[in-house]
Amino acid sequence: MIRFLNNEYHCPLELTLSIIGGKWKALILWHLGENTLRFSELRKTLPQITQKMLTQQLRELEANGLITRFVYTQVPPKVEYSLTDTGKTLLPVLASITQWGVGYAKNADPTCEIPPCPHD
Repeated sequence: MIRFLNNEYHCPLELTLSIIGGKWKALILWHLGENTLRFSELRKTLPQITQKMLTQQLRELEANGLITRFVYTQVPPKVEYSLTDTGKTLLPVLASITQWGVGYAKNADPTCEIPPCPHD
């Protein structure tokens, strides 16, 4: 049993998936990559995510120390997001997951066309 931040997990994978799992978090991390992006830029890279969901996911990633949020004091407000050093350690993991997905798709359907991902 792992006790981490007032939660209990049965194994390290369960802990990891609670931090980066779900439909959007890994994609947000991947798109930030080595870039700093504004909220609207992130929204453009993920056109199917709602504003509310993107806000929620960004808050959770920030709370877990994977991204930083920098607010400029100007009108209109400008907010930028970037990976922390800890967030950057996930990039090789996400690249491996991406390569696994490419191999799986090509094996399951040799006619499958896979566009390149950012950072490839």
